[in-house]
Amino acid sequence: MDLALLRRFAPISAILTFALSFRLWRLDSPKGYIFDEIYYAKNAYSLISSGVELDQEGGAEFVVHPPLGKWLIGIGIKLFGNNEFGWRSSSALFGSASVLLIYLIAKRLFKSEFLALSAALLMALDGLSLVMSRVALLDIFLMFFILLTFYFLLKENYWLSGLAIGLGVSTKWSAAFLIPILLLLTLKLKELNLNQILKRAGQFIFLPMAIYLTSWSGWFVSDKGWSRNSGSNPISSLWNYHFEILNFHTNLVEKHSYSANPWSWLVLGRPTSFYYQSGDSCGAGECAQEILAMGTPLLWWSAVIAVAITLGFYLKTVNKSAEIVLAGFAGTYLPWFIFQDRTMFYFYSITTLPFLILALIYCFDLLLKYLNYQRVIQIFILTVAINFIYFLPIYIGIEIPYSDWLNRMWLPSWI
Repeated sequence: MDLALLRRFAPISAILTFALSFRLWRLDSPKGYIFDEIYYAKNAYSLISSGVELDQEGGAEFVVHPPLGKWLIGIGIKLFGNNEFGWRSSSALFGSASVLLIYLIAKRLFKSEFLALSAALLMALDGLSLVMSRVALLDIFLMFFILLTFYFLLKENYWLSGLAIGLGVSTKWSAAFLIPILLLLTLKLKELNLNQILKRAGQFIFLPMAIYLTSWSGWFVSDKGWSRNSGSNPISSLWNYHFEILNFHTNLVEKHSYSANPWSWLVLGRPTSFYYQSGDSCGAGECAQEILAMGTPLLWWSAVIAVAITLGFYLKTVNKSAEIVLAGFAGTYLPWFIFQDRTMFYFYSITTLPFLILALIYCFDLLLKYLNYQRVIQIFILTVAINFIYFLPIYIGIEIPYSDWLNRMWLPSWI
């Protein structure tokens, strides 16, 4: 019995070990804050120290995202110290846990251990997933909570699904794009009645709202938070604060060298460079060290085709698996097209990544059902793994000769 259990769990355990190892290896490098860590890591330290986000002088600081993700970063700081490993460790753990979640989701969708393991391995082999699991930003937590939302949705535990999307919204507002999708997926039109509508509203509107308000507990308890006393009571003050946040997001149109329109995300048109440093310690005359937030090219480019195939099969023969994949893809990707003038970055697409992978798994399922092409799938995953290893130095900031770095810049827009 023990041997049978070992054989059953050994493959996913090996994948999780692989994912966690790469997310923890040299996690404290590079030194210092990279990209937006300068905001989130400092906010996180303030939260665990004071319960509210304050600036270096102890005054109220205007922040533009809800507190939960920064609380999670703060847990790592509390455990391991206010250092690079401390403020990045929670991201590494949540990124690794996301590998397990996509395994569980794929297993429920496709009823296949092979396909579930394939999904987990592709997540572990994606460059964007790796990079976002190694920096103290909010987006990896957001992806985790969205995956958790869909896991409980598939289990038809809508209260826990609503709880998970509430945690997502408490990390970044963009999770709220999925709430109409969740309502559409769970409201059964043939059985539609007032009781069902009220129940779904409770699960996917009022419960997430309650979770969201709870995430601001530190701000409510303190009298030092930004805009804390701008209204006649704490709720009106929070309302005023949120109008300021909304105004920031809707008017964020500043030029940025790494801004990328959503049209370019899926084809890796303009990845985000989190860190770049020239050097001379790699054994060559000129060296380069970079952390480039970019998906594994072969995986992403193949996934674009897979989404189109999934949509085609769904339109021809409506089925639950394709519906879930396309709903998640639509809810995490399409809303960004509304904000054409806003400054946006490619790494926002980390929340779409799981559904790109699941679209590939849907196509793998078709190959198995109609052609029994398991070997083709294995060769594809092996090719993705080779592609991932090739780009690994610029995912985790290993210093390499400049010529080797330049060889990895397959598109001019990657530089």
